[in-house]
Amino acid sequence: MVDLAEEEMDNPTFRSDTVLSDVHLHCSSKRHLMVRLNAVGQPVFLSYFKLLWSTEDLASGKHVREITTGREHRCRSGDELCDKDRSNIKNERELNSEGVEALLDDDGDLEVVRRPRSASDLEAEDLLRDIVCPVILMKGKEDAFEDEEQECTCSDVVKIEHTMATPLEDVGKQVWRAAFLLADYILFKRDTFRCCSVLELGGGTGITSIVMGTVAKRVYCTDVGEDLLAMCEQNVALNKHLMEPGGGEVKVKELDWLKDEFCTDSEAPYSWSEEEIGDLLDHCSVIMAADVFYDDDLTDALFRTLYRVTHNLKNSCTVYLALEKRLNFTLRHMDVTCEAYSHFRNTLNDLENLQDGKMKYTVEPIKLDFCQFLVYERIEQL
Repeated sequence: MVDLAEEEMDNPTFRSDTVLSDVHLHCSSKRHLMVRLNAVGQPVFLSYFKLLWSTEDLASGKHVREITTGREHRCRSGDELCDKDRSNIKNERELNSEGVEALLDDDGDLEVVRRPRSASDLEAEDLLRDIVCPVILMKGKEDAFEDEEQECTCSDVVKIEHTMATPLEDVGKQVWRAAFLLADYILFKRDTFRCCSVLELGGGTGITSIVMGTVAKRVYCTDVGEDLLAMCEQNVALNKHLMEPGGGEVKVKELDWLKDEFCTDSEAPYSWSEEEIGDLLDHCSVIMAADVFYDDDLTDALFRTLYRVTHNLKNSCTVYLALEKRLNFTLRHMDVTCEAYSHFRNTLNDLENLQDGKMKYTVEPIKLDFCQFLVYERIEQL
């Protein structure tokens, strides 16, 4: 069954409701990274996401330069290639800073100034891919998962099990850009989150909670669905060594936005104990969510959950929301729109304008000019 799934990953057949993750879009034919099939038969992959700033730097409080490209740390084919590549980058930046004069050929056509390539077409192709996608560190097919113990101790790599294509209801099993964006902000403002108690809504694969766990005291990473939560718990275990230096802890729990209460059934997996609920309500000062605003009904349910939880917190808290505006052509408008984002903004405005005599919500946008610590394309729709 696994062999059949591996073969089909080279030529996958997608249904009309299939959703592809950002990782899949940039990393096709990576079937040798598949580790298993999950409970519903979806291929599960193990990806290595490179931090451009190691956890030792996090612990020591060192500052980091702003990252403009993720290429330099991936140069593995020799110092000569790296030096040439860096020289090309420098030349390109100089051209961009001075401005490139438009040149016309004899026929009056524009001659486009292209970046010189010092490597072969294949090598150059690989180098260019590094700029626009999360870094996938991998070995050959035969030894992709050897030296597991050594891999687990890497202080600048986050290991995440995830799927690459799912139906809409299972998109939490994939990795999305907004999760990287929120992780970047956490690392940039690490002093703000140090020793905090944090709740993540719709944690999915857990990558944002894991990054938060490197600086925060305790993170409750929540979502719904036993299969998804098991995947999230596996990812937390894979990255436990990243959180140990700072004493951080990530707890994976069920939190269904369509229900009014925490799941406290001791027989149910990922349920809450009374002590954990008390700890959350007494100490939580940060709530976060990334890329969970894609369905209007779920958006409404999330804001109801947000309202309910914040009303029961002992202290005031800050909520961090990250998302990507996804533009689609709709027959209703006969135009390119972003209905999910529009509904999110309207609901957010309603929350800010709410006057119930007890709570006051203030909304502030965050400029996206902070440093980038993970390699992904920070597009304008984020």
